Amino acid sequence: MAEFDLSFSPSSFNDGGSFKLLELPPDLCKLIEHAIDNILQIKGQAGDDAVLCTAEKTFAVRSVALSNSVLVVTPPLDASAPNFTDDALVIRDQINEILELTPSVPKLHALTALLRGREYDDGQENDEMYEKPPEDMAIEFKYTYYDALRNIQASDAELDRGLKDRHILNINGELRPIAPSYLNRLLELILNGLTALSLSHESASVEILSSSLADEHEVPRVVSTQVMSWFGIIKDGRWKMEVNTFIKEVGLGVLRHHRQEPIRLNQLMAKWKSLVGDTFENHVDLSLLSGNYLVSISDQESLTYFPASSLPIDPAPRFADLFSTRSRWKGKDISPFLADIAINSKERDKLLLKFARATTDPEGTWYTARAQYNG
Repeated sequence: MAEFDLSFSPSSFNDGGSFKLLELPPDLCKLIEHAIDNILQIKGQAGDDAVLCTAEKTFAVRSVALSNSVLVVTPPLDASAPNFTDDALVIRDQINEILELTPSVPKLHALTALLRGREYDDGQENDEMYEKPPEDMAIEFKYTYYDALRNIQASDAELDRGLKDRHILNINGELRPIAPSYLNRLLELILNGLTALSLSHESASVEILSSSLADEHEVPRVVSTQVMSWFGIIKDGRWKMEVNTFIKEVGLGVLRHHRQEPIRLNQLMAKWKSLVGDTFENHVDLSLLSGNYLVSISDQESLTYFPASSLPIDPAPRFADLFSTRSRWKGKDISPFLADIAINSKERDKLLLKFARATTDPEGTWYTARAQYNG
């Protein structure tokens, strides 16, 4: 066994507390071992629980106390010192905790508050408004894509997916959520444009379609091309529609008007099919709207708009809202409202076990609250 001559470093007083021991999950360890330019980022504002982000994933960081202290030792900082030997080591710090990483959902909900009041709506279709202002001109506050990269607790890839899923435009670097009513108008215009221009939804010319929207409806190309990218794939100047994603948003446009007053299922389906036309009516399916509606307990044919995206992101208040809305939930009905706060089905089941009680009857599994919530 090797032997070393240990002593305290002259800088140990200043170094105390400056070293942290980080435990890497196996997949992250392999990523670091095989990646040449891999970047790890710790993200979080004052008061936030820190997260660690890779290029693709987000990990929650939590401190776990160690039963035994760990000493951080290094060779002497000054190797030219008279008493320096090859077996000399100095104690730089003492560690009493380890930082543990666990996969986490990205904290994209902060975008909603940061971008409130910045919606892009109908009547703003003017390319000139997106010309960069002179550098000496004072401009109002803008939240940019680079602000989001620095501050939002998500990996770069998760942030990009979040902007797409939340329908947030990036115009000259500024982030602007598109108004849902205007988005649905654009989707209708795209459908009409495909028909009028005899374009296939599987390979439509982006230039032809965006030019038509700009010339006939004053929709800026920077807007129309991003909307197309949200609902399909753009490659080599051609757009291939992701049909279910597109059809789902059209259906949500119908459902959004019924947060207070329910809509009959047959009315929803009829209007939805009418909007998407004969080409896509066979793709209309209520399952596409999962996690965005409630079925009336007294009338199974009546639906109200109830989006999971409007619920709190933290599990405890999320369950409080769910059980204040409905005292009992079937397993298949509550699961869609937990998808965005659980990294996978295993984590979702852990949340149900923690915050809900399960009972089974001939109709299936039901969940009720473990705590009493006041509606």
